[in-house]
Amino acid sequence: MNRLIATAIVGLLASPALAEGDVAKGEKTFGKCKACHSIVSDAGETIVKGGKTGPNLFGVVGRTAGTYEDFRYGDDIVAAGEAGLVWDEETFDEYVKDPRKFLQEHLGDKGAKSKMTFKLKKGGDDVFAYLASLAPAPATEGETEEKSGD
Repeated sequence: MNRLIATAIVGLLASPALAEGDVAKGEKTFGKCKACHSIVSDAGETIVKGGKTGPNLFGVVGRTAGTYEDFRYGDDIVAAGEAGLVWDEETFDEYVKDPRKFLQEHLGDKGAKSKMTFKLKKGGDDVFAYLASLAPAPATEGETEEKSGD
């Protein structure tokens, strides 16, 4: 039962309705991101064909940093995730403005660095809203119980 409540809370926190940016602007701005990132659903549907230098951003909303399977992250972004960094609108927006500075501040390590060198000075909240609009639907109660074995 606790797992069900936790899943519902995560689903609500990752809800597109909570993103304050402009989805249409975010879709347009994502054009700058697709040189490195794609958006491919869990079912394999390509939503936005992009590069493979960065991880797939489908489902990034509410995901722990540095945890997308089969992507080779830098040590510092993995450390940030292990320290509890989860992508929400605020952390995502701050990260894309200056990834290296964000990790240095988040980890308290002036030597921290990010593989992402591109800086998106404005529009991060819009990109987040766009990504949130594509987020997988939260599991329903029946699906959650089925997966957890309860």
